[in-house]
Amino acid sequence: MRPGGEPRPGRGNGASDDDHRPGPDGPPRHGPAGAAGADAEAAPAARRSAGHGHGHADGRPHPHAHTHSHAHGTATGRHRRRLVAVLAITLGVVGVQVVGGLVSGSLALLADAGHMLTDAAGIAIALGAVALAARPATTTRTFGWQRAEVLAAMVNALLLGALAVWVVVEAVRRWSDPPAVGTGVMLAAAGAGAVANLVSLRLLHGGRAESLNLRGAYLEVLGDLLGSVAVLVAGAVVALTGWARADVVASVVIGVLILPRAWSLLRETLDVLLEATPRGIDLDAVRQHIRGVPGVLDVHDLHAWTITSGVPALSAHVVVDEECLVEGRSGVVLDALSECLGGHFDTSHCTFQLEPVGHGAHEAAHHP
Repeated sequence: MRPGGEPRPGRGNGASDDDHRPGPDGPPRHGPAGAAGADAEAAPAARRSAGHGHGHADGRPHPHAHTHSHAHGTATGRHRRRLVAVLAITLGVVGVQVVGGLVSGSLALLADAGHMLTDAAGIAIALGAVALAARPATTTRTFGWQRAEVLAAMVNALLLGALAVWVVVEAVRRWSDPPAVGTGVMLAAAGAGAVANLVSLRLLHGGRAESLNLRGAYLEVLGDLLGSVAVLVAGAVVALTGWARADVVASVVIGVLILPRAWSLLRETLDVLLEATPRGIDLDAVRQHIRGVPGVLDVHDLHAWTITSGVPALSAHVVVDEECLVEGRSGVVLDALSECLGGHFDTSHCTFQLEPVGHGAHEAAHHP
């Protein structure tokens, strides 16, 4: 086992050293039991870069070539410096808005400051989770602490939801008797927040598609920007018309902006924790590709899930013909499966169990 929990090249689940000694024709030999596993990273790098082809159910070859690499570490960890910069900016704006909200008496400004403080807490949690996720795997935690990032995102979503509820309740309480608002301080603080949010959005834009935590932070900062705009509009209305309830209306707008984003982030984290099929992976298409590999007859117990952001995983029981096992071509089939899944579906951690026909009858009830 490598540091970080990655399987050593050439090793698979349930395969012994003897099973993997080179055979007379070069490919690894597998034992006569007919069952072997392989991680996608076991495929030779030269074969991956040179390209490969395999037949499909209709008999037509499906050649494809690609160069494919997977960065080590989690997606959030690769953007750690951006998160640190955004955290520093956010905390600075929170301080400005809290002071401005207390001086001006603006609930909208305090709501926006609370929203940004929650965002800062979420980013701090994400950074702490990155440190945990970098810890090496052990025999008791074979994937290390990578799921800590997902838990951090879930806590962040819950904090956002709680803040939204508080803002709406406080806005309802103030509606009947809105306090006077100092618009000068309110507009200055909201303007500073809007500029800072634009800078933070720029920093997070590049990594939002890779990491659940960066996506969450990006959406939160985007909501902060909209909240700052709402405060600016409310301040202008109060200054020009004297209608103090504009501040309360802006507070409700901020609360309404927070709730759907909190729910979206919570739903995504629950999907990961419940091991739902990752977005972008069609298991029917995966099954078709596996069945198209020469020597493969069928596939069952096919599962795909997400360990943490940017780390999808897949496992399957693959039924192969008898000749494949007798002639020692198991290694060739495993290489072809790993290359195909890594190339077509960008799934770096694939584990396959090769089985002879009829082996499924000896297993417990399995999934399709």
